[in-house]
Amino acid sequence: MIRDSETQTLLEDAIRRFVRETLVPREAEVDETDQIPADVLAAMREIGLFGLTIPEAYGGLGLTMEEEVRVAFELGQTSPAFRSVIGTNNGIGSIGILLDGSEEQKQHYLPKLAAGDLIGSFCLTEPDAGSDAASLKTTARRDGDHYVLNGTKRFITNAPEADIFTVMARTSDAKGASGISAFIVERESPGLSLGKPDKKMGQRGAHTCDVIFENCRIPATQLIGSVEGVGFKTAMKVLDKGRLHIAAIAIGAAKRMLRDALAYAMERKQFGQPIAEFQLVQAMLADSKTEIYAAECMVLDAARRRDEGRDVSIEASCAKYFATEMCGRVADRAVQVHGGAGYISEYGIERFYRDVRLFRLYEGTSQIQQVIIARGLMRGTEI
Repeated sequence: MIRDSETQTLLEDAIRRFVRETLVPREAEVDETDQIPADVLAAMREIGLFGLTIPEAYGGLGLTMEEEVRVAFELGQTSPAFRSVIGTNNGIGSIGILLDGSEEQKQHYLPKLAAGDLIGSFCLTEPDAGSDAASLKTTARRDGDHYVLNGTKRFITNAPEADIFTVMARTSDAKGASGISAFIVERESPGLSLGKPDKKMGQRGAHTCDVIFENCRIPATQLIGSVEGVGFKTAMKVLDKGRLHIAAIAIGAAKRMLRDALAYAMERKQFGQPIAEFQLVQAMLADSKTEIYAAECMVLDAARRRDEGRDVSIEASCAKYFATEMCGRVADRAVQVHGGAGYISEYGIERFYRDVRLFRLYEGTSQIQQVIIARGLMRGTEI
């Protein structure tokens, strides 16, 4: 339940205006330059976008899960790169510290993340450990009052700009998840280096690269959690929340694409009338609206369950799976409605078609979501 509906409505209205008046006009510029303009970043900091989900006690707005996804519905209606630059601070770059960090770690890092003075990042994926995250090979060996990290992380969101990294590393020889711990590693730590920024199909302005640890030495106080071996549990809690957020962003993007497709169909004429009058075009518009509505209901329901303190691992996977696959279908239909124009970069739908493809891959692929859902059913989860 949203705590103050009037305040939440004002926040959503402010985000909606910011998206449409400030961010949408800069989309083509970001796609061309592969950079978020400095004045846009400053505006994001000023209105508190870097600290949406960080508790008020640490300088953020402290949104509930339901409030967060409602805001994400609005943030999703522009280039995903804008959301990406603030997304790690509100999700995978801060939530591990918030959920399992010591009070000292929270006091030191969270206010700076909330203000946008630090950019956080999350290092789980490796060259040989993506969907099978429990097989990661990066090691962290205790050496007196320090840990020494060795390994490589791949496709790490915001790594080129990040100031701190939440790093999953193996602290024992135990097989699988039980030997994995989580650490906060600062950018200037000796032995940490970055690979070249990745050249991607889409989401220009949102940067990823390898993060490399070569005898990277960090204080033992940077361990997240009171003991070793709980890092994988931290990672999974981070991903449950992140999956609901990405699902909401996918819904926002789908709404934007449907709105653009409808506007084009109402304007574009063939055979003496707007193509929106043709029933096969109407079918694509209607199917898109129906699937968006279904996904929105799923995400809101799962968010409310999480706010109630319930385990939503399966529901988060259901929402992420359905919403991101839905978004891909809406993108395809929107291009089809635009016809040849949809393949031309002058029209924003060409960019969105490239950008939203990633939604079905990160925070767990669609296939991994299917596995999580099916295994939950096999364990006896209520249908």
